[in-house]
Amino acid sequence: MSEAPVAERPTVLVVDDEEDLRDIMRRMLERRGYTTSAAGDQDEAISICRDHPGKIDALITDLTLPGASGGDLAKTIRDLRPGIGVVFVSGLPKDIAVSKGEIGEDDVLVKKPFTADALLQALRSALGEKGGEN
Repeated sequence: MSEAPVAERPTVLVVDDEEDLRDIMRRMLERRGYTTSAAGDQDEAISICRDHPGKIDALITDLTLPGASGGDLAKTIRDLRPGIGVVFVSGLPKDIAVSKGEIGEDDVLVKKPFTADALLQALRSALGEKGGEN
């Protein structure tokens, strides 16, 4: 007896040291059907990536974290979770973040302040770059 596969909701890890913003992003995503985990710093995010038993489809991270850069965090998480989509959130325009070497030209960045639609569009772009759906 076989069961039809259940469509999985993409899982997104949200990392931001500002609790209010982290919570807002998490709620935005959950309202749109995503499953979320949240972390306030690099160590917590890495721990979640190591310990989470299922797939993590995408990482949304602030570019500036206490004691770390979002770019360095993304590099570490990409090593732990190859193929993960990444969206950076920053007050810096993308061209400046790229020129400072904080992110690559092909990385997805959403500039603060942003709308739910802008965040979701960036997330869909990051998921699409790795062949994900949604």
